[in-house]
Amino acid sequence: MWSHDGIICTGEMLKSAVRLTFPKGAEMKDSRGLFNTRLDSKTVRAIDVRETDAIPEAALQALVREAVRLNGSQASKR
Repeated sequence: MWSHDGIICTGEMLKSAVRLTFPKGAEMKDSRGLFNTRLDSKTVRAIDVRETDAIPEAALQALVREAVRLNGSQASKR
């Protein structure tokens, strides 16, 4: 799990992939279309990464920054 003012992302091992789950994924901008699972959820979105997949580093960094921004904006409302 990675966090900053709340959970940014969790990682878990699946049988054939590693899943990166963003708890606030439904609120996030995913202009590169990295989210490929949990798309029907009202809150979370996830990325299943298989051994042969290549993840664009800049796109993943943008998602992480967006998650941090969302956590920060909600932390300031407390």
